[in-house]
Amino acid sequence: MRITAFRARLAEEFGPVRADTIARDHVFSALGGRTVDQALDAGLPAKEIWRAVCDAFEVPTERR
Repeated sequence: MRITAFRARLAEEFGPVRADTIARDHVFSALGGRTVDQALDAGLPAKEIWRAVCDAFEVPTERR
């Protein structure tokens, strides 16, 4: 998954303002105690990050 597609899915699921807040401020244990932005900067695959976000926020399977 490309980072642009990841960002678009995040904004689509949570709205643009909340998506930015989640990416910047929410720490995910599944990402090694990183935020989305930190995980992307560390080089983790966007698909792996998306799965962690979906699991943490219980995004329904049909929207994952």
